[in-house]
Amino acid sequence: MLGAARLHGDDTTVPVLTTGKTMTGRVWAYVRDDRPFAGPAPPAALFYYSRNRDGEHPKRHLAGYGGILQADAYGGFNGLYDAKRSPGPITEAACWSHGRRKFFVLADLAKSAPGKKQGSPLALEAVRQIDAIFAIEREINRLPAEQRLAVRTIRIAPLVSELESWMRSERARLSRHADVAKAMDYMLKRWAAFTRFLSDGRICLTNNAAERALRGIAIGRKNWLFAGSDRGGERAASMYTLIATAKLNSIDPQAWLADVLRRIADHPARRLHELLPWNWHSPTAGLAVAA
Repeated sequence: MLGAARLHGDDTTVPVLTTGKTMTGRVWAYVRDDRPFAGPAPPAALFYYSRNRDGEHPKRHLAGYGGILQADAYGGFNGLYDAKRSPGPITEAACWSHGRRKFFVLADLAKSAPGKKQGSPLALEAVRQIDAIFAIEREINRLPAEQRLAVRTIRIAPLVSELESWMRSERARLSRHADVAKAMDYMLKRWAAFTRFLSDGRICLTNNAAERALRGIAIGRKNWLFAGSDRGGERAASMYTLIATAKLNSIDPQAWLADVLRRIADHPARRLHELLPWNWHSPTAGLAVAA
């Protein structure tokens, strides 16, 4: 995975049992998914556990990585983008879903019905302009990077330029304490990262791939309640790596793991790659073909 040209990164909370109470740990997810630009690499997910959200953790996770990282504006990632970083800076690509979400909340579309409090007109206009960009992006999903880039250059770049001009003009009229101003600043202060997708067809508009990978943990918290210890958190991260990667490759995780555990003791080390989710074939599928 760490040889990929582009990764998605995100994290979420996980309760961890300590003496008589629970503390809040973190689970980090990194996803390789080249399918949006018809890339050849199979999708995969990698999870890590940590006791806190310090920036030292992504720094360690991605110590040898030098590609593109699609992520939110979490400050702990900033060291990865530092020009002085060894072996070189990671390229930052921001998430338009995060930027849109801030405007969407302020627009309060659910309350815009007659007789109810209206949302912010400026936020509503920002959502309208961003949605026009998303609409074109949906048309080019899964096309090769070169084709995506060509469409973006012709059809999306003018919309992005219009959005920037409009936001900077409106921002100049607003107090720095205004909520809409803060939503604009979130994007404008990171504009280079937000617009990087216009020069690289491999970059996605959002970081949704990482958010989807973490969804299972968010659902799981309601069932297993907490990790029993730090070691339990680390084991859970390892299991999530296996399960999520199998699901990304449309493989039943239970069937795959059961078969791998049954075969691995006698499987030649030089052929371990055959057991990876994207190379694995169900034994029952072979029997069905033979029948």
